[in-house]
Amino acid sequence: MSDAAFDGVVLINVLVDLLVDATEGFVGHAPGFIAATLHRSLDGTKVTMYARWQSNEHYQAMRKDPGPLPFLKEALTFASFEPGMYEIVKSFEPVDD
Repeated sequence: MSDAAFDGVVLINVLVDLLVDATEGFVGHAPGFIAATLHRSLDGTKVTMYARWQSNEHYQAMRKDPGPLPFLKEALTFASFEPGMYEIVKSFEPVDD
């Protein structure tokens, strides 16, 4: 298969761009948003965003905002979305010897 026929990485780049635009334009300004980190796998096949919110209620309120909805709808035309809610159990930092 030639490089011209392979568009998997292109889709990942589009997804990354959509998530950057949605986060910078809307999500990052939402009440309760703390921070987010966007990750692209080294093989270019997956995208993961780690986002921190003050509460699940803040996150759900952002999801109801019509502003980021067009970004989500476009992303769902070529990617799956599997959110999960987690609580932080413990954070680790380097140990000084």
